[in-house]
Amino acid sequence: MSRRSDLRFRAATAFQRRVGNPVLRRLPLQTVLETTGRVSGLPRPTPVGGRRVGNSFWLVSEFGERSQYVRNIKADPRVRVRIRGRWHTGTAHLLPDDDPVARLRSLPRFNSMGVRAFGTDLLTVRVDLDG
Repeated sequence: MSRRSDLRFRAATAFQRRVGNPVLRRLPLQTVLETTGRVSGLPRPTPVGGRRVGNSFWLVSEFGERSQYVRNIKADPRVRVRIRGRWHTGTAHLLPDDDPVARLRSLPRFNSMGVRAFGTDLLTVRVDLDG
């Protein structure tokens, strides 16, 4: 990873961890992905942007496998997703062969712009929702 990409990653994750995520995850209609911490075993809620299509929820991770929630998914793919204030359980799948830039075109525009602007290693994630 280049020095510039590393600086972008560090700045974005510091802001998200300290400012963005604590505020956004409290908003009742914000979409939230909840993973299980791979070390702590505790629930880890992360505000995300994405879209439900049938019984699947699609999102793109802006930092790919460097994202903490992606690392948690690799350790335990069982997740919960809060969509429009309602929690759904499901199984997350990392899709490195999917085209994340093309996928972003089908996801909410505002979030997609941010992911493209700040992302350094895009990765598509699909959550197959139960029931």
